[in-house]
Amino acid sequence: MAQRLAIVRLQPEAVLEWWGFTGASGALLAAAYPKARRIVVEPNDELLLRSRSEVRSPWWPLRSRRNAPEVQRDDAAPGGVQLLWSNMALHGSPDPAAQLARWQGLLDVGGFVMYSCLGPDTLRELRQVYQQLGWPPPAHEFVDMHDLGDMMVQAGFADPVMDQERLELTWDSPQALLVELRSLGGNASPARWQALRTPRWRERLHAGLQMLARPDGRLGLSFEVVYGHAFKAAPRMPQRDGSEVSLEEMRALLPSARGPRS
Repeated sequence: MAQRLAIVRLQPEAVLEWWGFTGASGALLAAAYPKARRIVVEPNDELLLRSRSEVRSPWWPLRSRRNAPEVQRDDAAPGGVQLLWSNMALHGSPDPAAQLARWQGLLDVGGFVMYSCLGPDTLRELRQVYQQLGWPPPAHEFVDMHDLGDMMVQAGFADPVMDQERLELTWDSPQALLVELRSLGGNASPARWQALRTPRWRERLHAGLQMLARPDGRLGLSFEVVYGHAFKAAPRMPQRDGSEVSLEEMRALLPSARGPRS
């Protein structure tokens, strides 16, 4: 997403970073917009404390500390910003369409949103493993980029641009794979097993993950990353379903009302 900032001419006075701790884009945005007011919002108190602690840490550069971002909960996110930045957060929303509509409401007219999130091809190999083992999905369903583009139009964004790329990550063991997956986030699937798992289940999982082995022996998983950006358009005037013409106007349009022709 950072590469796409170069094509945007608007220099925002206020930048809102959505779920900034997991997005880890603070240094990038500070370098791109050193004079802008920056606001970081977090979804819960734990991440709120982490973001505030990071800003106040002794190793934080003094120059950046003087222009440190404001950190607050996302339910108190301020409006009137010109850039809303969200790195790898939208797929964590239970209602992406409502989330996009809320982002649109926080932006000034002419402001822009830039976000990335996971697409439907993410973890497809892991889903197959779980299906073969007879287990519920390992993650909830991710939204296709074309559907996200439609949601952006419905939310009032103008000319959304969507893109995607596919990545493959590999690990040398099931244990290393699971450690990194846990760091990326939890399983938000509604069909997720609610109780604790047993050591025997974990052994079956480790054995099942061996099915992901590539010819070189490393375990591989696919990730689809979706990118979207768009501007907030000025509100349109509502259109009436029909036109009303008075009786006097109709009479004026009739040939007999114009008098004899010469």
